[in-house]
Amino acid sequence: MYKRVQYQEVKSRLEEPRRFIQVLAGPRQVGKSTLIGQVVDDLSIPFSSYSADDVPGVSSSWISDVWESVRAQMVIQAEKEHLLVIDEVQKLDNWSEVVKKEWDRDTREGRSLKVVLLGSSRLLLKKGLTESLAGRFELIRMTHWSLLEMQDAFGWDTDTYIYYGGYPGAASLVKDEVRWRNYVKDALVETAISKDVLLTSNIYKPALMRQLFELGCSYSGELLSLNKMLGQLQDAGNVTTLSNYLQILDQSSLLAGLQKYASDSARKYNSIPKYQVYNNALKNVYNSATFLQSRGDPKQWGREVESAVGSYLINQAEVIGFKLYYWRDGRDEVDFVIEKNNRLVGLEVKSGRRGMNNGLSVFRELFRPYRTFVIGTNGIAIDEFLKADINLLFQ
Repeated sequence: MYKRVQYQEVKSRLEEPRRFIQVLAGPRQVGKSTLIGQVVDDLSIPFSSYSADDVPGVSSSWISDVWESVRAQMVIQAEKEHLLVIDEVQKLDNWSEVVKKEWDRDTREGRSLKVVLLGSSRLLLKKGLTESLAGRFELIRMTHWSLLEMQDAFGWDTDTYIYYGGYPGAASLVKDEVRWRNYVKDALVETAISKDVLLTSNIYKPALMRQLFELGCSYSGELLSLNKMLGQLQDAGNVTTLSNYLQILDQSSLLAGLQKYASDSARKYNSIPKYQVYNNALKNVYNSATFLQSRGDPKQWGREVESAVGSYLINQAEVIGFKLYYWRDGRDEVDFVIEKNNRLVGLEVKSGRRGMNNGLSVFRELFRPYRTFVIGTNGIAIDEFLKADINLLFQ
């Protein structure tokens, strides 16, 4: 079974003496549970695994119950150490306070009970970790699968990845596009929205949020103002509501609205969003064109390529820690702008969608970036960029 790069990191940390809670965070269906299963199978430490998805209701007392059960097992089995894994922990109310209480008790009593928490909601995880568990945890981030991973695990080529994205569970279905679309919509998207968005956030207009998600995914790689989007949605709402829903979708690693790069924060936050999916599968389940139709249309394929590049960048932004924008001034544009440690990198994607514009040269004159370059035609090859270490752009 294919092992993601985080496997060795998790395994080595759990082999160390008990020191921190290990938190494995990432969107649904990227292999968090599979990875931790691979790790525990290769460890000599006895373990117990539980999922909050199986808990009726949202009582955090369940955490204390399973924790106490593991303590009892350690006594009965005369175990010197044990590993407790709790999946989807963010679903439970007040989870972080309970985890803090139980972890601190084991620390005081000198019990070597190691803990791994898995979660798919960045918003709720971050809130609980920073408010209650500061200094007690290490965070390991898992993203949607990259081109390199899909190639290694399933033998995909670049075009297949650009269109079908990086959901490993759907990889075997791509030869039947109708079946693939239905699986992604029903088993992946619906689960993520129902459990990570609607149940964990204050969504007063769920139908509006779903329409925003579907429309935003179909516009991935393109700009559309929230006011114009309102005109295409059936449910009544306002720009503030849409903006809030878009932030929640972003925090669930589904859909983001990139801001325009500017030298001051006010202009960034008041800009027209550029929609960007975290996984290109989310764009194409709402695309009426098949893979062959999209590949045969240079304009459409250009949008696919740009969205795939954006998906790779937005996932890497979470891991590496950079900010991602776009830039446009009149007819001049730069598809993606990366900012890290006060260094700017401008990226223009070209794959036959359009001729080169003056965007990069104008951007260089205005902002003096550290580096600018083209991805695609007359630049870095698409497949090479989608497998590149983004850190190297700042060196």
